[in-house]
Amino acid sequence: MISSSKPSMAEIILNNLESDKNAQSYWFDGEWHTRGDLLNLVNKSAETLKNAGFTKGQRLVVMMKNSPLIPALSLAVWKLGGAICPLNEKAGNDALKHTLELLKPFTLVISPEAEKNIDPEILKSWPSVICENELKDFTGKTNYADSEDENFAVIFSTSGTTGKPKAVPLTHTNLISNCEATSKHVHVLNSDDVFLNALPNFHSFGYTCTMMLPLSINAKIATVPSFLPPSGAIRAILEANVTTMYIVPAMLSYLVNAAAKNKMPVDALKRQKFICTGGDKLSAGIRAQAVKLFGRDIICEGYGLTETTPVVCMNRSTEENKPGTVGPLLPGYEFKLKTRDGQLLNNSNEGVLWVRGNSVTPGYYHAPEITRERFDDEKFFNTGDYVKIDEDGYYTILDRVTDIIIVSGFNVYPQEVERVLTEHPAVQTAIVVGMPHDTNGEIPEAYIQRREGFENVSEREIIKFAKERLAHFKVPRKVEFVDDFPLSSTGKILRRVLREKAGRKSL
Repeated sequence: MISSSKPSMAEIILNNLESDKNAQSYWFDGEWHTRGDLLNLVNKSAETLKNAGFTKGQRLVVMMKNSPLIPALSLAVWKLGGAICPLNEKAGNDALKHTLELLKPFTLVISPEAEKNIDPEILKSWPSVICENELKDFTGKTNYADSEDENFAVIFSTSGTTGKPKAVPLTHTNLISNCEATSKHVHVLNSDDVFLNALPNFHSFGYTCTMMLPLSINAKIATVPSFLPPSGAIRAILEANVTTMYIVPAMLSYLVNAAAKNKMPVDALKRQKFICTGGDKLSAGIRAQAVKLFGRDIICEGYGLTETTPVVCMNRSTEENKPGTVGPLLPGYEFKLKTRDGQLLNNSNEGVLWVRGNSVTPGYYHAPEITRERFDDEKFFNTGDYVKIDEDGYYTILDRVTDIIIVSGFNVYPQEVERVLTEHPAVQTAIVVGMPHDTNGEIPEAYIQRREGFENVSEREIIKFAKERLAHFKVPRKVEFVDDFPLSSTGKILRRVLREKAGRKSL
């Protein structure tokens, strides 16, 4: 049903599944299932959708935790020429209403658990079907087909830093390009691998890297509904013999602590072929804890955005890893560096990163004004991240442009300050944000999570430690100790919440 002569993501994956129907495909709830099992689920789902009136150019919203039904519905929708839209039902009713009005879906496929979190008024406004392991018969809205959507494969909702949620459509070309470039770039990946599928499916990192990437290279998937509680992921790692993990730093921290407390064998993590963290920076404290436990550094970092399907950069392997960097650009990307106000930097290795390539979204869904803001005339996309490139082409993310703190005209990169603070033996995690100041404009404030056994460390001691290692304008003027941080649904620390909290203070 795809109009292009090139194979769609569905055709690539379905051909893989057809190649050996008896081979293992996915582990779920303690059992292995074959490629034939997944094919049967795809075909049943496609038949149900077709009978319900689903056609080319329509969109199917899915709100449920990870399960085999997510890839099955994706492939079924693509066979019929439509797009899948995985959403987080806990995003908030206002955000959900706005996103659904924007997407105008054929129907909402909702798990019984997700249904409890959704405003009944939303369910009255859109047709929905409640199911868990298999799509049930239903009737959808057939009047919202859109011919311009026929090449869209998946549409994500992303809130960014401010304003209403935006919809980011990714095409089959985007998905194919990112999966092919990632598997080529990370050359240790192959069809013998077992990927942990624990990141949320409504996040491009989870959807692409832990589900579509392994399916595209004929690898296997160990699926758990959610990473929390970690016991489910630990069981999957052990029983399914997971070899490859794309996870966020918070997930790594849980696993390292579990191994340190003998809640899982250390060897189960040490034997991993490839562990890559993304979605947030990996703190020096977590890395040091992992290195101490494993006896060597096996953690790679990567970087990407929803708009780039998501991977932009990634360390290739343990052997080629440069700790503290997010690795080189994936094949197929072009880049520019610009100033914060958009001026091109021709002879600099530091600036705001703009990228162009087949992994980059064609633009925001039904939002041409936002598309014009984020793309330049040559179709380069503004990542909004301030980066530094070393002599080997490895990238370091200095900070989000919106996170940079300007103290009396001087740029302060929070990640630099955080790296110094986590060198203190009492500091587990540090987050630095800007706090309003009448004279300096802003000053740094640090929120710190202490290590176990260091509850008596004081604010004065932390500030003194920072003064000995940082320029005076980079030193936090205030330190607040916290037991935990506000987290997003993917485990990413919500700096925005901390900035808002700091914004209510002044010195």
